[in-house]
Amino acid sequence: MKAVELFAGAGGLAMGVSLAGFEPLAIVEWDKWACDTVRDNQTGGYPLVADWPLHEGDVRHFDWTSIDESVDLVAGGPPCQPFSMGGKHKAHDDSRDMFPATVDIIRRLRPKAFIVENVKGLTRSTFANYYQYILLQLEFPELPSRKNEEWFDHFLRLQAERTSGRQKGKKLTYNVTATLVNAANFGIPQKRERVFIVGFRSDLKIDWSFPRSTHSHERLLHDQWVSGEYWKRLKVPAGKRPTMPASVAAKVRKLALAPLPPDSLPWRTVRDAIEGLPDPQSAAAKKIANHRFQPGAKVYPGHTGSPLDLPAKTLKAGDHGVPGGENMLVNPDGSVRYFTIRESARIQTFPDGFLFHGSWTETMRQLGNAVPVALGHVVARSVAEKLIRKEMQLVAETLHHVRGVA
Repeated sequence: MKAVELFAGAGGLAMGVSLAGFEPLAIVEWDKWACDTVRDNQTGGYPLVADWPLHEGDVRHFDWTSIDESVDLVAGGPPCQPFSMGGKHKAHDDSRDMFPATVDIIRRLRPKAFIVENVKGLTRSTFANYYQYILLQLEFPELPSRKNEEWFDHFLRLQAERTSGRQKGKKLTYNVTATLVNAANFGIPQKRERVFIVGFRSDLKIDWSFPRSTHSHERLLHDQWVSGEYWKRLKVPAGKRPTMPASVAAKVRKLALAPLPPDSLPWRTVRDAIEGLPDPQSAAAKKIANHRFQPGAKVYPGHTGSPLDLPAKTLKAGDHGVPGGENMLVNPDGSVRYFTIRESARIQTFPDGFLFHGSWTETMRQLGNAVPVALGHVVARSVAEKLIRKEMQLVAETLHHVRGVA
């Protein structure tokens, strides 16, 4: 199966797509630092990215006519600043809004499926109409806006087209499903809420829904405060275990009275993620790539960090400090420090062999903008399974027809 990756960044989603069995025809990213990260890993022979056809540049300027093979999947996360909770919230008025470019590329390549990822802020009530406008553009990519047409007028025209049903079966359309996902519910050691918009070409008649979650907070609470399995697994002696927070006491009592533990895996925590890594200020840390101590972490109102025994807060790519201290670790004794690049990479489920290029600030920007590799794999694998099953169904139907004619 063939794929095209847009807005690839350091390659989180693209790695998940590759792990799901897709072969990239083009990996496009405009940021030099992110491209340098991928190029450094290619030079170093990291196998997953070694053969990526990486193109540094704007997706709007790429020669898409050079893609002369059938494309099974287009994937990417258009720049999220227009919709980010920490951004200027300008949406369609923001020049960084790359959704129109994404729709244009889908119209050109006509992929069997697409995966689009973006921030939770896209679903806010402020952007309600524009969010629906995005979904309709992806559903009807062959109905682009007209010259000098305002986005809202285009939105109304798309709504009318959907109501009329004229496009279905005649032009390129997609069955689109949008889902707000918490990455922690899929084994990512991070409370990262993101929107995934997945579409399948309508002519394929594929019925898809987002994969079921596999991990839960309730099971983590059970393993921490009812069975103690969490502490045993991570070899935390009784004397070094924190006190149970009063805020979860009622839930823990209820879990203790239940006949069976929750039927899920426990959320993975920061402690899970960084297990085996030495203290970044130790001599042993010098032997580990991207694992250097970053000074200056401090607590102040609104900047409280991520507790060791919960999934991390969403890693951020802030330019002037990070609200909430999302890139800062809080130890059980209350002391704080910044995550190292390697720890942050683990929180984003990048493999240890994948190295990052640039300063701590620049690399944290790459990581804060990335899709967790493991979450990208979950989504891409579910899409791949549907496409493979459809292909097998078509082959079986063809064989049945040939035998019937014979």
